[in-house]
Amino acid sequence: MKVEVRNRCSDFASYRAARVKSLFNCESGANFAIDAELPIEDGAWKIGVVVGPSGSGKTSIGRQIWPDVGIYDGDAGWPADRPIVDAIAPAGAFDDVTGALAAVGLGSVPAWLRPFQALSNGERFRAGLARLIAEGRERVVIDEFTSVVDRQIAKVGAGAFSKAWKRGGGQAVLLSCHYDILDWVEPDWVFDTRTGELQRGSLWRRPKLELEVFQTDGSFWPMFEPHHYLKLPRMVAARYYVGFVDGEAVCHLAASPRLEVGGMRACRMVVMPEWQGAGVGLRFLNEVCRLQFTEANKYHDRTRAVYFHTSHPGLCAALRRDSRWAQISQQMGGGHKGKSASTIRAATAANGWQASASSGYGGHQRAVSGFRMSRQAVAA
Repeated sequence: MKVEVRNRCSDFASYRAARVKSLFNCESGANFAIDAELPIEDGAWKIGVVVGPSGSGKTSIGRQIWPDVGIYDGDAGWPADRPIVDAIAPAGAFDDVTGALAAVGLGSVPAWLRPFQALSNGERFRAGLARLIAEGRERVVIDEFTSVVDRQIAKVGAGAFSKAWKRGGGQAVLLSCHYDILDWVEPDWVFDTRTGELQRGSLWRRPKLELEVFQTDGSFWPMFEPHHYLKLPRMVAARYYVGFVDGEAVCHLAASPRLEVGGMRACRMVVMPEWQGAGVGLRFLNEVCRLQFTEANKYHDRTRAVYFHTSHPGLCAALRRDSRWAQISQQMGGGHKGKSASTIRAATAANGWQASASSGYGGHQRAVSGFRMSRQAVAA
């Protein structure tokens, strides 16, 4: 696809304009031109990137790629009176929406319950990407990709979006002035407006993150606690573990004995928001649980399995895909059925919901899934 950009504005002759021309030997700023040969018609690609400095023609190129599609505005169209979990693909399935949010690294459950306008810049960036994933668009052009967020969030978020988008069948063109995202996106092609060059093929590879796991005394928990969706007391007789990447604490997990069932219980898992979607969470969980079968755990000779419970849809899906884990339970509602039913009936009446006996207790569905990693699975 041949793209020709020819932009023109008035050639001003004011005193200041004339002085700028004289001082900097610049004849005019009225004309801008750039040509790009892009592989748009080649269907064998999923993500392309147009990268270059500000003012180098990226947006002008993007407007011409699919004129009938236009440029996606991730900040537009969000209702102020609904949380993002309701605003994303309203007619879609619940699991698809929460799965999209988790896939792009917006794993903070409380953030799902806020309207878009109440989110941080990083959360807005990820929410906009989650909406794209959930909607399943065939074609999209995203301008200013990662421009308004912290560079760590930008790189990790770009990588998370790339993985999620490539699972589908759509095509996306990202317009960005940041070259640091290219390795994380692993695009099929890149056009650089600075040089006018098109590069194709597997030239970019996501950086490999070296995750180090250390046992701690629990002193790191106050740093992670604000990002845990429950407020709970410290676990009894627990050992605390923290994962580090390049010296930065990025994830947390605790393990306490459940000797009555011959095992250990892993709990209080938190991945810092800027690292969600980087692929460190499951690696960290698996490594900490593996350690429970070694001499790092003083009960290792009595540990036949490690148990872990979560209601996070994205993490549940990841654990089901991992051969080391076996799902052993799925509990609907709270631990006390009578209290769960009473609480849900009160909420249903107060909010005017339509209760359905087929979806959990009193129409409420909260699935807490239990998983087990056995000694045999680790050895295999």
